[in-house]
Amino acid sequence: MFFERKRVHIDQQNAVNLLEKIILNQMNSLDYRSEKDLIILCVGTDRSTGDSLGPITGTLLGKNDTYPARVIGNVHEPVHASNLEENIERIYQNYADPFVIAIDAGLGKQNSVGYIDVKKGPLKPGTGVKKKLPEVGDMHITGLVNVGGYMEYLVLQSTRLSIVFKMAEIISAALCLSIDKLRKNSRAELMALD
Repeated sequence: MFFERKRVHIDQQNAVNLLEKIILNQMNSLDYRSEKDLIILCVGTDRSTGDSLGPITGTLLGKNDTYPARVIGNVHEPVHASNLEENIERIYQNYADPFVIAIDAGLGKQNSVGYIDVKKGPLKPGTGVKKKLPEVGDMHITGLVNVGGYMEYLVLQSTRLSIVFKMAEIISAALCLSIDKLRKNSRAELMALD
């Protein structure tokens, strides 16, 4: 059964579980297989509160020693406009056919702030600040941290850390649950074949 909703608000009850189901749905619809290398690419910078969603999410994921995916990008080694292309090249040099989930902050309309969107296809980083950067990912997760359309850099600088941190906690928890569930299901399927 596919879960139709593709976005969750951070204040929704059971936001983590709802986001987990959305992630699972998207990964299944893209025919993710557990034998593929799973890469979580967390894009953003720790120098701008609004753009720190990716690095904070990467840091939270990195605290889980048993997390079954390679996490690239955190507050200590952020993946941002200056090194994004280099990191993308490194991923495809080191992994034969990876499945990449890209995570980034985004700007939106007033009624979209606080939503976490999960979409098929590549992330288009820098769109909110009108930068042309390389696209990346089989799917992507975007946290809408503030209102866009006017003075985007200032808006990102003045974004509340509390909304960014809450999003990062929800995204990292949902990713851990969904990927753990996918791994367990594929192990169970393999055992059933014996």
